[in-house]
Amino acid sequence: MLRLGLAQRERGFEVHLACPMAPHPSQGGLSQEAEKAGLLPELPLLRGRGLRPLADRVDIKALHALIEHHEIDIVHTWHTRDHLLALRAAGARRRRGVTALVRSFRKAEEIPRLPWNRWLFGPGTDGLLCVSPKTADRNKDLRGGRPLRGVFGAVDTRRFVPQPADRHFRASLGLAPEHRVVGIVARVQRHRRFDLLLHAAARLFDGDPLTRLLVVGRGTHRRTVAEEPAQRMGLGDRVIFAGFRKQDYTEVLRCIDVFTFLVPGSDGTCRALLEAAACGIPAVTSKRGALPEIVLDGVSGVLCEEDPEALASVWRALLDDPLRRRTMGENARRRAETVFTPAHFAEEVAALYRETRRSKIPG
Repeated sequence: MLRLGLAQRERGFEVHLACPMAPHPSQGGLSQEAEKAGLLPELPLLRGRGLRPLADRVDIKALHALIEHHEIDIVHTWHTRDHLLALRAAGARRRRGVTALVRSFRKAEEIPRLPWNRWLFGPGTDGLLCVSPKTADRNKDLRGGRPLRGVFGAVDTRRFVPQPADRHFRASLGLAPEHRVVGIVARVQRHRRFDLLLHAAARLFDGDPLTRLLVVGRGTHRRTVAEEPAQRMGLGDRVIFAGFRKQDYTEVLRCIDVFTFLVPGSDGTCRALLEAAACGIPAVTSKRGALPEIVLDGVSGVLCEEDPEALASVWRALLDDPLRRRTMGENARRRAETVFTPAHFAEEVAALYRETRRSKIPG
C-alpha cells in the first residue's frame, strides 16, 4: 500500500491516506512507515475487524468528509473492514458515478463463491486488483464483466540490489566463507511447510558438511514448529534461526546463495521472494499461488515438487553450479527491474483506475 501510494504521488496523483495508528509507537506499522516516507496519514481510523455499527459511525463520518473535501475520484481499499467503511462513506458519490471504489484482494487464489463475497467482490466493488494475472483470471466470473486486473507486487529495487555478502556479517550469523547457504524468509507457522523444509535440509546436509539452512522470520510457535524438530532430527547448528530482522535485513538476505519459498503467507504477492529477486538471488519454490508466475522456471529459478528429495536435489544442483546460479540471479534481477518495480506497479494500477472510472461515468 505504501509503495503504491508513494509511486502514485511521484506520477502526479493526489494521494490521501486513512489508516489505523499503531497501538504503541514502539510497534511500528503502516502509519509510522508512511510518516517516515513523507506520506502523512490524514485520517486515523479505529483498529479492528469487521463492522461495528455504532462505533463505526465516527470513522464513516470522517471518511465521508475527507472524500467530499478533496473530491476524491478513487477510494482504494485493502481489507474487508475498510472496504465496508468506504462503501458507506462514499455511497452517494459512488451512486452518482463521481467516486469509484477499488479493492485489492491479497491472496493468489479464487475468492470463495459465498453469497456475501459474490456481492462484496461483485457489485460492491467497482474495480478489483488481484496479485497476478492468473489470479485475476480465476475471478473473472465473480466480476461479471466489471473492471479487473492482475498485477504483481513491487519491491524497492534501489534498496534491494545485488551485492556480495559482508564476510564479517556472515560470521556474525555463524557462517564461514566456505559455507553454502539455502535461505528462507517466512513467518514460522505450521502451514508454511517447515516440516518439508527441514526434511529436505536433512537430505541436503547428508554427505555435504558445508551446506547450511538460514531461516529468517518470527512466529509465536517457532520453537515447536521449527527449532525443536530441527534438534530432534539432529540438524544442530546447521540450521540457523536468524529471527525477525529489520535494520540489517538486506545484509541477511545477501548471505543466501539459493532462496527458497514454499507456501505464500497472507500476502499473496510473496514480497520476500521479490526482494530476493531484486538482490539477484535465484529461487527454488513450490508451485503454489502466484509462485509459477513470479518465478520463471529454469530462467530466474526453479519450480519444484513438494517432496524432500526433489527439493534437496534442486538445491544441491544449484549450489554445485555457480555459473547457472549466477545466470539465474541476473535474470531474476532483470525481471525485478522491469516487472516488480513500484513505478510499473503504479502504472498498472492506474490503468485499472482509468478503466474503473470509465465504467462509472453515467451513459
